[in-house]
Amino acid sequence: MQQYKAIIVGSGQGGNPLAWKLAAAGWSTAVVEKRFIGGTCINDGCTPTKTMIASAQVAHMVANSKQWGVTVNGWSVDLERVVARKDKIVLDYRSGIEKSLEKTENITVYHGEAVFSGPKTLTVKLNEGATEELSAEYIFLDIGTLPMIPPVPGLDEVSWLTSTTILDLTTLPSHLLILGGSYIALELGQLYRRLGAEVTIMERGPRLLNNEDDDVAEAVQKIMQDEGIHIFTGTQLKQVSQTSRGIVCSIQKDGQTHSVEGSHLLIATGRVPQTATLQPDKAGIELDEKGFIRVNDHLETTVPGIYAMGDAKGGPAFTHIAWHDHLIVYKHLTGASASVKDRQVPYCMFIDPQLGRIGLSEKEATARGLDYTVARLDMTRVARALETGTAKGFMKALVANDTGKILGAMVLGPEGGELMSLLQMAMAGGITAQQMKEMVFAHPLYAESLNNLFYKL
Repeated sequence: MQQYKAIIVGSGQGGNPLAWKLAAAGWSTAVVEKRFIGGTCINDGCTPTKTMIASAQVAHMVANSKQWGVTVNGWSVDLERVVARKDKIVLDYRSGIEKSLEKTENITVYHGEAVFSGPKTLTVKLNEGATEELSAEYIFLDIGTLPMIPPVPGLDEVSWLTSTTILDLTTLPSHLLILGGSYIALELGQLYRRLGAEVTIMERGPRLLNNEDDDVAEAVQKIMQDEGIHIFTGTQLKQVSQTSRGIVCSIQKDGQTHSVEGSHLLIATGRVPQTATLQPDKAGIELDEKGFIRVNDHLETTVPGIYAMGDAKGGPAFTHIAWHDHLIVYKHLTGASASVKDRQVPYCMFIDPQLGRIGLSEKEATARGLDYTVARLDMTRVARALETGTAKGFMKALVANDTGKILGAMVLGPEGGELMSLLQMAMAGGITAQQMKEMVFAHPLYAESLNNLFYKL
């Protein structure tokens, strides 16, 4: 039995920085990773997708270059090179993190799958075949999630893709069918459409982006459709089958059944926590009804000394939240005040134009009975967007009528995430709408549009 002060299961965006902090504090720390160092973000999520989205954006600009007065003849997409560029960046990130962990004093890395064998003990089945027994005073779970595969008749008889496996395709799908209509589906749908595939999105809900306001969802859908993406909402996938022509999806919409044919099928219907194989019940760790780990405001599980970070604990499933989780855990361990209560949860969907969000949506503010006013500005009123030829989308901010404080904001537009971050800082600093309206921004930045946004009040 190998004894440590701390064991971290999973080397994602919460686990790695926590390992470095604990090691620097003198804690003997074991990091257990069953797959790739770096977790979902580095290997399957943010890094590879945003790298390929950049290639797709270049392709889109070349295809539409005439609007900027530039003619490009004889261009083409080399998907093998696109994927190779992605693979190199992912490998560089992954190997850099791995080397840093391995050379850090007080950190031991185990490549294998961890399973609880008791309250503070783990059995690690190493990838090379051996087994190690580990125990620790503290255990931290950063185990992440996996794509959720819905129970659709016929699905087990066809070849389907996930957000992980699709990124390794080196032959472009002629027609990509996507089941799901949220962030992953839209990012990948636009990505492969811009690389040259025909794309059809099938969403069970009445509209895309169920968590967003109606006007946001409608604007995003129009952007997708303007690029030639076919969208079916309010549909139920009844059957999937393989034919000589490809994959056929039988969908039901408004009481009628339709057939949609494509060459490839991407399942993008959400994600589930990787808790089952960990056998947390052997440690006494409680899960919720969906299999996510129950934690308190300090991210401690139902077992004292065992904490959970990142997506597997439920809540906002974003890399930056997993990273912030490690700060809350570390501060709590050192006696400082830290909690998930009232922390800001910004996020950005990397379609083009970007969708950045912070704070309350109109749906949320109305549900809380808040007294607020909405400031809205179309990107066609933003000088920088017009000058760069990227004037799609709009931005809006919710402002409290009594204090003038910003309650929430959304930017659907070029560099929408960056603009959202400015509004996030304004919210954190208590800067009012009046102050933003009179702020001096350099001309002609996108940031300057925030003056005009709040003048709309």
